[in-house]
Amino acid sequence: MAAAAASASCRRRPIAWFFAIAALLFFFSWYLLLDSAAVTPEPLLAARGQGLRVGSSGRKCDPATAALRVFMYDLPAEFHFGLLDWEPQGGGGGGGGVWPDVRGGGVPEYPGGLNLQHSIEYWLTLDLLASEQGAPTPCGAVRVRHAAAADVVFVPFFASLSFNRHSKVVPPARASEDRALQRRLLDYLAARPEWRRSGGRDHVVLAHHPNGMLDARYKLWPCVFVLCDFGRYPPSVAGLDKDVIAPYRHVVPNFANDSAGYDDRPTLLYFQGAIYRKDGGFIRQELYYLLKDEKDVHFSFGSVVGNGIEQATQGMRASKFCLNIAGDTPSSNRLFDSIVSHCVPIIISDEIELPFEDVLDYSKFCIIVRGADAVKKGFLMNLINGISREDWTRMWNRLKEVERHFEYQYPSQNDDAVQMIWKAIARKAPSIRLKVNRLRRFSRFETNRTDETPTRSSWLENQPS
Repeated sequence: MAAAAASASCRRRPIAWFFAIAALLFFFSWYLLLDSAAVTPEPLLAARGQGLRVGSSGRKCDPATAALRVFMYDLPAEFHFGLLDWEPQGGGGGGGGVWPDVRGGGVPEYPGGLNLQHSIEYWLTLDLLASEQGAPTPCGAVRVRHAAAADVVFVPFFASLSFNRHSKVVPPARASEDRALQRRLLDYLAARPEWRRSGGRDHVVLAHHPNGMLDARYKLWPCVFVLCDFGRYPPSVAGLDKDVIAPYRHVVPNFANDSAGYDDRPTLLYFQGAIYRKDGGFIRQELYYLLKDEKDVHFSFGSVVGNGIEQATQGMRASKFCLNIAGDTPSSNRLFDSIVSHCVPIIISDEIELPFEDVLDYSKFCIIVRGADAVKKGFLMNLINGISREDWTRMWNRLKEVERHFEYQYPSQNDDAVQMIWKAIARKAPSIRLKVNRLRRFSRFETNRTDETPTRSSWLENQPS
């Protein structure tokens, strides 16, 4: 009996060891899997708050599944990343010599401060490069190499950056460099078959700074403009039927983990900025005299110099409502600073166009007031004081839900500002296609051409050099 039991024990021992080893291997493999999937902070390549992180190599986007197929011109670097002092690296790498390789740490930094508010051309171009090179992107828009397979043609000219770098510099001789770049861009486009095929109607041009493309805009009127507003564009050049309104890049940091509800925001109404403005900004002066002595209202002069951004950050986070008043143009980045601060915006700008308003209901998280009503004595304060804690809290919660739609970042994420702009352009694609097809009705045969047929540039001839 003892011998039999010993024999059985010896037989069970290898089986026990086998299961023990198998269990150890199982748990070790799960540890490695979970460790590899863990989210770890990625090193920042750019200034704090710029939203630029290191990309990594992955699969390229499939044009067949993209919402928008984009043909992008290989413009010389002087039109885009060369303005950031980036130089082409030759024919190697994911950029092919014309573009930076965005899969690693070679993405040029964008200047901080107020430059960032009009930086949309930078983020959209990075996203297109990512779609082709295999860097992370939701693949909402995909770069294709043949214009015939594209929904739109993308013009990667960093117009806002060109204006900021060239138009406010000394000596005065350098101030003409922005205009010279615009003229060279027009020359480039006029020579392209893609332009001649459509007359520019399927071209996407980014001119988010109100003074960007100041000269060329009148020659590029058929294009789809991506703008901050229509304040300095005549109806013959820009409008909602063909163009896209894009949000500013906010300059105050996001209010992460915001638990500062109604009772934690002692300031009722907040505004800090330039009070005396030209164009439509006279309403700021009227409101200043109406509100400056009201209880729990902060209405003062302020700018980004010194610690202006820090003051605005603290002030908005401590306020229930934030005023967004028309200034030199109908819009400003103040609206988007308010949104990411979760300070309910009060918009007073009769001519403002709001980004993505065809899919976002701003009345759920903003209060929009006509200028004529806002300057009536007592109107604005009565309106604000009549908003209940419950209504304010609903708008506050909605702000935290929608803020992702106004976030520019690389790599881009689902439904952030980059992807929302691509979707807005994609919604224009059927109308663009209709315009191009109508334009080409009579263009197949040379003998059937009309004055409307875009066989050559109709806007560059006899232009002064």
